[in-house]
Amino acid sequence: MPKRSISSWVSAFLTGTAVAVAPMAAISYPIDCAILLCLAGGFPASKECAAAKAEMIRRITPWPIEPPLQLWRCPMGAGSGTVSSGVGGVPAEVRRFRDGIEIYDINYWRWRGDGATPAMDRTRVGGYSGTGQFLWTRSSMQSAPSWVFEATGQSEARIKHQSGPVLRWRGVLLRWKDYQGRYEYEWVPY
Repeated sequence: MPKRSISSWVSAFLTGTAVAVAPMAAISYPIDCAILLCLAGGFPASKECAAAKAEMIRRITPWPIEPPLQLWRCPMGAGSGTVSSGVGGVPAEVRRFRDGIEIYDINYWRWRGDGATPAMDRTRVGGYSGTGQFLWTRSSMQSAPSWVFEATGQSEARIKHQSGPVLRWRGVLLRWKDYQGRYEYEWVPY
């Protein structure tokens, strides 16, 4: 899908939502549709996108961590015939945004920083499979990519070489891509 049409899609959704909500405040919209559209648009400044981002962050904050985007709750073009089907009935354009979401559930603890004392590392990575199922994979901070350290403010060298003082590092890091291919992050320490 061309970049301009994603932007138009987000704009049309938000405009339609605003018109639908104006006459009757009780009318609501599926929050997962808003999450998808706002995520694709880079979460533009609007009341709907602020609510969508807040819900996405709420879902990934402990415990339990839920899938941040739950497409089964968003009736995409149901009955309109305007959305082209892809794998599992999900259009390729939508899969691209869904599959671009990554979650690092970081639970790392090092007792001594002498390099000889092993750390406890219960880190896991969450993401969507090709069929849209949200899955967790065991991981470690030793194998984490550089962007994880940059987004959380931790020293990559300190973790990978197990040096420095005692360290307790816990939190959830969410990364997603907008329609222009830019990555955005949200780090929630706890």
